[in-house]
Amino acid sequence: MSDCLFCKIIDGEIPSNKIYEDDKVLCFHDVNPQAPVHCLLIPKKHIASIDDVKEEDGELLSYIMLKIKEIAGKLGLDNGYRVVINCKEDGFQTVPHLHLHILGKRKMAWPPG
Repeated sequence: MSDCLFCKIIDGEIPSNKIYEDDKVLCFHDVNPQAPVHCLLIPKKHIASIDDVKEEDGELLSYIMLKIKEIAGKLGLDNGYRVVINCKEDGFQTVPHLHLHILGKRKMAWPPG
C-alpha cells in the first residue's frame, strides 16, 4: 500500500532502526518507546489490522508468533516481556498495518490501578 507508513519502512523509503528482517517480517525499534525496550514486529504483507487477517494468513501469523520468542531473546528479555496488538481506532491502533509491540525491561505493578 503506497501511503502506508510501515510499507514505506519495509520498502526502505523511511529509515528504521532494524532489529530483525527476513522475507516475511521486519522488526524495528519504536520511535516513541513506551518501555525501556519497545519494538514493532510487522509482516511485510500489508494487512490493515487483526480484523483483516484472512484464513490464508494463518501460516504467516504462526511464523510471526514463533519469531517473537527469537527476537525477545536477541533483545535480552529473558525475564519476560509483553506482546500487544492494538486493533483499529478504538483499540489505539495508530498505523493501519498489523503490528505487534514487544515491550520489556519495565517493572509494572500488578494488578494495575
